[in-house]
Amino acid sequence: MQENMDTAARVNAIIERVGRKPEMLVPVLQAAQEEFKYLPEDVMTLIAEGLGVSAAKVYGVATFYAHFTLEPKGKHVIRCCDGTACHVKGSMAIMDAIRNHLNLAEGQKTTKDGMFSMEIVSCLGACGLAPVMVLDEKVHGQSNDKVALDAIKECIASEEK
Repeated sequence: MQENMDTAARVNAIIERVGRKPEMLVPVLQAAQEEFKYLPEDVMTLIAEGLGVSAAKVYGVATFYAHFTLEPKGKHVIRCCDGTACHVKGSMAIMDAIRNHLNLAEGQKTTKDGMFSMEIVSCLGACGLAPVMVLDEKVHGQSNDKVALDAIKECIASEEK
């Protein structure tokens, strides 16, 4: 019960800070995702109530824009491109190596410890660097499984310091 009150207070604070008008839906969702790291269903319901819009509208906006996520993400996000240029240059092998290294089962996006999430995207806008992987917004172009795994290992090592 206390957690729900905390959530409601946090959402209300976001709405007060960003704006209580329906046209502020996207900025409120952005602020809520920054606060909660994703958009839980209860948070979206509170946003709908706070802005006076339908829950369906909030859900529709949250699922329309790729930036929003309805699932918790890991502390570090790996984005792997499966667009045509990356695919023909071996992106599938890179993704398989990452899944194996992180022990991600088929369909699992986030490691059990919440450290890493892996997202497959259609394009990262760097076709000339194919295959491309992005780890925490750092682009790793002309990648292969060794480059990808080295980047992940470096990330883990920096966490341990």
